[in-house]
Order: sequence, then structure tokens, then C-alpha cells
Amino acid sequence: MNRLPEPPARQPHATQAGQPTPDEALRRAAQIAAAVDDVYQQPTRYRDETPVPAVGTALPVPQPGRPPMSQRATDASALMLAGGVASLPVGGATALVLWALGQVDPVNLAIGAAAPTALALAIGSLLRSVGRAKQDMHTEHHHHYNGNVHQDARTVNSTTRGIWAHNRNQLPPTGR
Repeated sequence: MNRLPEPPARQPHATQAGQPTPDEALRRAAQIAAAVDDVYQQPTRYRDETPVPAVGTALPVPQPGRPPMSQRATDASALMLAGGVASLPVGGATALVLWALGQVDPVNLAIGAAAPTALALAIGSLLRSVGRAKQDMHTEHHHHYNGNVHQDARTVNSTTRGIWAHNRNQLPPTGR
């Protein structure tokens, strides 16, 4: 049976110039190990909770075409333009019919011009009344159940960011 040779007995190290002593080397190794442990104790990710801006930081630049204005002003302007354009064929047709009939006097022209406007106003008023009546309709509804019922009307708001996002929506305790 062959035996391995015995390791030589450890002798105290003789330090060379510029080499740390064994105690100093152990102290430095302990410092490095403590620094590595500190790094592993810190979080390895960061979640930015600041809201994403809806618009960038660049100044607005006027675009060609209509000047910038509010949405309400834009809607009113478009409505006025559409009404003006729509009144031209109606007025022209009325004038042509009255001229063909030979009844071109100021009273007939006023009646012919006012009739489409009065009709449009009456239809608009009717549509507004129908809209108000629809809003005032009874919207209450009832549910009939047999047995115990638990209604949960909690809302969960969450923000999801990242390329691979995982939602973990946790509902708050119910307080029972």
C-alpha cells in the first residue's frame, strides 16, 4: 500500500519588503468580504415612480393653417364655417326660384331666407329637448338574489413599466 508524502510543517512566514504580514492580509480579506456582503444586501433594482410627462419639454411651435385656439373655439369656428357654407346653396336656390316666378320683392326674399333658419333652429331645439329628456330618464335598476351576497367595489390602481412587466395587484384588507 502506497502512502502519500506528509505535507511539510508550516513555518512562520518571513515577510519580504512590501509584502503584508499574515495578520494584515487576513484583515484586508475580511474588509473585502464585508464590502461584498454590503453590496449583496443593497437592492439590485430601482423603480422610478415619477409620472411620465404627457408632453415633452420643447416649446410649442405654431403649425401652418389655422392659428392655435381652444377646442371649444375650434368647434365653434368649424360650426360657423359649415353653417355659412350650407346657407349658400339654400339662399341661391331660394333666390333662383323667386326670380323665376317673378316674385322678387323684399318681403318674399325675407320669408324665403328666414324659413330655412327657422326650420334649423326648431330642429336644434327639438334635439336638445330629446337629449335632456334622455338624461332625465329613470336609470335605477334592481337585482334580486336568494342567499348571502358580498359586493366588492374596490378599485386597484397600478403602474406598469419596463419591457417585461409583471403586475402584482394586491387588494387592500377589507377590514373585517
